[in-house]
Amino acid sequence: MKTLRYSFAFPLMLIMALAFALPGCTKKTSPAGVKVKQPFSGNAYESNNRFFRGTGQGVSVKQNIARSKADLDAKNQLAAQVGTNIKAVSDQYLGQTENANAADVADKFQTLVREVMSTELADLRKIGEETYFNETTKDYTQYVAYEIKKAAMFRFMKKQARTNAKISEQELKVMDEILDQQIKLAEAEGE
Repeated sequence: MKTLRYSFAFPLMLIMALAFALPGCTKKTSPAGVKVKQPFSGNAYESNNRFFRGTGQGVSVKQNIARSKADLDAKNQLAAQVGTNIKAVSDQYLGQTENANAADVADKFQTLVREVMSTELADLRKIGEETYFNETTKDYTQYVAYEIKKAAMFRFMKKQARTNAKISEQELKVMDEILDQQIKLAEAEGE
């Protein structure tokens, strides 16, 4: 009789121990807190060899202001990526050439990037937009994601450089060479 009682008690205690222990194993927290999954995160929303991509978030009690903040945030990300890319390309050009005007060309490139990014880009596409409303705080949170093809961006920069009176013929020739090289790289990735 004693063995029968112990044979039921051990599995029962094991089940109860697992029932209390397993819930603690499923929720993993770090010292920083719980990981939050935001819209428009992951590889599909990151820049690659073919696209410049930017995401933005805006919070406000007014929905239109939240949208404007998110748009500005995303476009600032795009501008920073384009600027960084052009800086790297122009620095590489400076290192490869002994051209006396190379520093001037690099400065003109940076000015061109600022001018281009301050205009409305024709090939800029919104690839996602989500709006959330928090009942507690009465805030709207807007998320937005944009992309632009690198080749289209570089073509637009060539077009803008041609209309800029401050760029000399020699500087324009160098810029065209660099931008043509970048267009070929971007288009080769698309094939």
